[in-house]
Amino acid sequence: MTRIADFRTFRTASFLFLLPAKRYFLLVVQLFRKYLTGLIISNEQRVIIRFLHIALFLFSTVLVYGQTVNLPAFPGAEGFGKYATGGRGGAVIYVTTMDDHSSPGSLRYAVALTGARIVLFKVSGTIKLKSALKITNGNLTIAGQTAPGDGICIRDYPVEVSADNVVIRFIRFRMGDETQQENDALWGRNHKNILIDHCSVSWSTDECSSFYDNENFTMQWCIVSESLRNSVHGKGAHGYGGIWGGKNASFHHNLLAGHDSRNPRFCGSRYSNNAAAELVDFRNNVIYNWGSNTTYGAEGGNYNMVNNYYKAGPATSSSSKFRILQPYADDGTNSQKAGIYGKFYVSGNYVSGSSAVSNDNWQGVSLHSSFGSYAAGVTKNDIKAETAFLFATVTTHDAPVAYENVLAYAGTSLKRDTVDRRIIHDTRTGTATFMTGGNGSSNGIIDTQSAVGGWPELKSADAPLDTDADGMPDTWEDAKGLNKNSASDAQLKTVDGEYPNVEVYINSLVSGIIENQNKGGVITFASGLTKSKNQAELFYNHSSGELNIHHENAIENVQIYSLTGSVMKAIHGGGSKQLKIRLGELPDGIYLVRIQDEQNKVFSAKVVK
Repeated sequence: MTRIADFRTFRTASFLFLLPAKRYFLLVVQLFRKYLTGLIISNEQRVIIRFLHIALFLFSTVLVYGQTVNLPAFPGAEGFGKYATGGRGGAVIYVTTMDDHSSPGSLRYAVALTGARIVLFKVSGTIKLKSALKITNGNLTIAGQTAPGDGICIRDYPVEVSADNVVIRFIRFRMGDETQQENDALWGRNHKNILIDHCSVSWSTDECSSFYDNENFTMQWCIVSESLRNSVHGKGAHGYGGIWGGKNASFHHNLLAGHDSRNPRFCGSRYSNNAAAELVDFRNNVIYNWGSNTTYGAEGGNYNMVNNYYKAGPATSSSSKFRILQPYADDGTNSQKAGIYGKFYVSGNYVSGSSAVSNDNWQGVSLHSSFGSYAAGVTKNDIKAETAFLFATVTTHDAPVAYENVLAYAGTSLKRDTVDRRIIHDTRTGTATFMTGGNGSSNGIIDTQSAVGGWPELKSADAPLDTDADGMPDTWEDAKGLNKNSASDAQLKTVDGEYPNVEVYINSLVSGIIENQNKGGVITFASGLTKSKNQAELFYNHSSGELNIHHENAIENVQIYSLTGSVMKAIHGGGSKQLKIRLGELPDGIYLVRIQDEQNKVFSAKVVK
């Protein structure tokens, strides 16, 4: 009875939602665990469930993401970085040349500007960088899908994200070895609110793409392939996929292919010395044709490894063929003491060729020898989490479905070049088109881009006419009832009531890809609750103050709750599959929506007004 009394006191405290985030989080998790383990008296469960529902939805909006905005960067943006705003509301900057210089019209010029900006392209082709391209001014969106023709590739030098609030979509980063750079093709660390979407990264001389020690980060639907092994790195053979990690970092629906190791390497808290803050969600990725190792590291932090697909290839060593994960214990040579190790929730991963490991993922987890040296006595049971750690919303597929969707839609898939098409072909067929790597490597692990044909030609096309240079073609503005002679309507929200008009146009270019890539998945919430994709869709129109609800079944009842559990509105659906509910009279804030359909199924969602 003490537990119930404590809960009642906690529930009725007027300062409940004013508690520091960390204390509030711990109390919510403690109550949730008590409920799941049956430690709460049954006649109180109804009250507690209401509280938990409210609390967990609040966390998925406020605490997990660390922000209170509710509009994703674009439709299809998911994970911890989904609420990056990039260049929203800023100037539209056109790239009109593939030359690399600091004058207007170049990508380097657009990146170097300050203030919010949306970078669009009037040409396609390959940009031969003359030096590293370092993004130091944030509030930036680079929308590669706007390039007419075959799209954009960046080569010869690395691109570094060294700013906050950056969104990059549909760009190829293929550095190569011709300028003898020892670096990643695309990388960044120690920043926040970053989203990398549908990019293709290859031909690096260190890791292909490393992102760690960032906060609120997502890399999604990317192809990371063919790092160069025996190339120009001072330490000798490399050929690594990436070092990944961060404080609230999501890596989902990516393809890693043709790397000797680091597929990826989890950074852990080696440099941050803050294991409690390291939180990584790694799900629905496809890993193909690794050499010596798959995923490893993670010296500190919490990790979800869910529904990934591992497929060995011609280069894969027999010792790692069925390996999902090899955790390390810290050796103490960086910023934290020796012996620190991570904890892992490992579930639903598929290992091609091993039904045993696919059915019991922990058979594919093997502790590195560093545990014997620095964490003696620690076993797999000590690093195993029985339930998932908190994570941001991601549409999650079963591993075999994720495999098909990633092969169909990952990378710069609006128009794939010959490199990505070859990588997809090899992954699907379990082969390597090029068995000789150029400097001693083999079986699909390469040493130089010249061994696989080098950079393909990317042809341009005529850009659509944009009279007012507001980022929206004249024909599109005409079709949407906008003014093609005035740029003032670019940042208005008159087309869909939610996104600025220019973003609606940019997003429309890839809407088919976004819609199709998520088919067959479930939307998985931070609380661990799921709902089937497209069973209930909610859209709040800020302009009209209306909440639009679309359901595949007839709607019987809708209740809208405040965060204190009060019913603010109750509507009878009358059997309709579509409802519009006015919320204009309600104060701004977070509301919980409960929908009951004709089959007595109940769905819940959160709305930020």
